[in-house]
Amino acid sequence: MPKPVVALVGRPNVGKSSLFNRLAGERLAIVDDTPGTTRDRIFAESEWNGRNFAIIDTGGIDPGHGGRTPLSIGSADFIAEIRLQAQVAIRDADVVLFVTDGETGVTEPDREVAEILRRSQKKLEDGTFWPPIFLVVNKCESEERRNAAAEFYELGLGDPYPVSALHGTGTGDLLDDLVAAFPPQPEEEESEGVKIAIAGKPNAGKSSLLNQLAGAERAIVSAIPGTTRDAIDTLIEFDGLPVTLIDTAGIRKRGKIDPGVEKYSVLRAFKAIERADVVLLVIDAETGITAQDAHIAGYILEAWKSCVVLVNKWDAIEKDNLTMEDYTRKIRQGLNFMDYVPLLFISAKTGQRVDKVLPLALQVQEERLVRLTTSQLNQVLQNAQDVHPAPSRAGRQMKIYYGTQVRSDPPTFMVFVNDPRLMHFSYMRYLENRIRDKYGFIGTPIRIVAKGRREK
Repeated sequence: MPKPVVALVGRPNVGKSSLFNRLAGERLAIVDDTPGTTRDRIFAESEWNGRNFAIIDTGGIDPGHGGRTPLSIGSADFIAEIRLQAQVAIRDADVVLFVTDGETGVTEPDREVAEILRRSQKKLEDGTFWPPIFLVVNKCESEERRNAAAEFYELGLGDPYPVSALHGTGTGDLLDDLVAAFPPQPEEEESEGVKIAIAGKPNAGKSSLLNQLAGAERAIVSAIPGTTRDAIDTLIEFDGLPVTLIDTAGIRKRGKIDPGVEKYSVLRAFKAIERADVVLLVIDAETGITAQDAHIAGYILEAWKSCVVLVNKWDAIEKDNLTMEDYTRKIRQGLNFMDYVPLLFISAKTGQRVDKVLPLALQVQEERLVRLTTSQLNQVLQNAQDVHPAPSRAGRQMKIYYGTQVRSDPPTFMVFVNDPRLMHFSYMRYLENRIRDKYGFIGTPIRIVAKGRREK
């Protein structure tokens, strides 16, 4: 189910990043401790009052212009920059948080942003405006500043929310009203067929791959990174099965994402990953595996999506009989936290091995839906303990009583033990590998949850 999207908008140095981290909370560290998945965050997930939502940090509206002479507040270039950021926020977000600085008070850039946000909203039939805009006055650590936040009424965006992102003051009230403004949760719709997203860095060949898979020029193919601004759905039929191909904009490092449209194209890529069953991660063979490829893989893993890694532009590489082996080793090292994903070397330009992409993706999807019986799982767990008993911690030995698969998509296993605190990450990974040795689950992440036998 798609999550509501909250966009943070505002001028530089008002504390948007601090508010982003405050709203995201511990979610920022879900995957970051895993080697190879550290990444700059412009996107995170959060939860409040039972509602899950996504947060996008747009970056500051910068009056400077590429390090050259700063643009004047009223200049056409600065106004255009503000308008672009506001328009993409209004277009793609379900709620906009307009963040201001209670320490400096209302500034002329704040007035510019407020005016454009107001003009960009759409008036609904019931007289309300969409999307809702919340005026957040940050850095209100003292009572004096909280009282002074009343001056922000002049921006014409309703009641200001005085908060301190640094200390968390006032963020609870903001979140209460924020989630109340979300659109109603739609009922789950049964989707037909398999949804396959094509993700990767800009200029890795994603659109060319889409055209090969679809058998038609369905997307613009260009050597200019970032050409594909939106996620594009293409419905095809493969061996009688409906398949939805979701092409996405390329994902860049935070420092290389332009303010405005391209930054929001990254958001759309993440939303496409969330919608997908299987993600095709396209890597450029000419540049080889990069840290950014690992960052994207980290997002796929965090979303618990199945994955196939495609090494594209293989036709452009000079080869000998060891080239593919060398590439495989380097990619496995770069994606060592996703060693279960299959690799396929292709050329979207010439069509080399492209005919193997969909069969492999559909095989991965089938693996994602596999369900083990309780007896099958417990046989694996017993054999694993016979070969390698769980190590003791502080003089206590972990005991596994039994396990059961509680869901598929992705495969999730509940393992009942005497004390979940004794389940070390390394032993959980060992159990995962033993399950894979027996039953595969190719390309699909596995969840293992340790639970105390007496826990409710």
